[in-house]
Amino acid sequence: MTETPTATTLSESGAHGGAQHRYGNLRAEQWRIISASFAALIARDLRVLMHMPSTFLLRTVLNPLMFVFVFTYLYPHIGAARFGQIAGQSLATVALPGLVASAIFFQGLTAVALPLSMEFGATREIEDRVMAPVPYALAAAAKVCFSALQSLLAAAIVFPLVYLIPATPIHIQIASWSTLVLAAVMGSLLAGFLGLLLGTVVEIRKISIVFAVAVVPLTFLGCVYYPWASLHAVRWVQIVVLANPLVYLSEALRAALTPTLPHMATWASLPTLTVLTVAIAWAATKTFTRRVLA
Repeated sequence: MTETPTATTLSESGAHGGAQHRYGNLRAEQWRIISASFAALIARDLRVLMHMPSTFLLRTVLNPLMFVFVFTYLYPHIGAARFGQIAGQSLATVALPGLVASAIFFQGLTAVALPLSMEFGATREIEDRVMAPVPYALAAAAKVCFSALQSLLAAAIVFPLVYLIPATPIHIQIASWSTLVLAAVMGSLLAGFLGLLLGTVVEIRKISIVFAVAVVPLTFLGCVYYPWASLHAVRWVQIVVLANPLVYLSEALRAALTPTLPHMATWASLPTLTVLTVAIAWAATKTFTRRVLA
């Protein structure tokens, strides 16, 4: 026997259907707002990007440009087209001193510059640091010395990695322990003071851009993957890279670790490394003190 719907059941059914309809409309409205907001965020970022196209192009182009320049232009010109071999040594052996140098350099740089820019900016932790009963210059030096210890640890980690991972054997012959130690220590301090300089003169919102733009050229033009002496075939590059402090660290370590490979004379690399460290330490200490007082 069929039950005849009453006015009450029809009213309840209509109310339920209306609630479902309103809920569906509410969900649709929420998704519309979310989609519009998401699109607005993307449009905002795009607008910001369009106002600084040079930064975008540098970040996008530099990395592949350096790869192509080093491995397809420099390598053939310096006679290293066959697996990067130079003077009969494999690429792993050639690059070992440069890899140690880059580990020292960039560990020290990032260990100071990035935290310091935050301390001067958002967190204001620098105020606690400079309250110590020591001159401001000594407070800066403490930060650099701590970063130098991290740099030396990063350098030590490279050696087991390059022995365990490469498919070709590594040939190391320590020609001078004093050169090795002096280069590593001076390079660690140089990197730390350079990080101190960047952390005090570059705004926090620009520090990541500076690293993105600077790291790749410094690495590929820092004689990491090839000796400086082998660049004599491309004389203009050999001269230009002398402006890169990483070159002197790489070459000093190359003279200490792989003396059979062509390298810059230690009477040139070590004194230059020392002079650069002293000069950048002086400039960084001045800018640090000025920034604290400001």
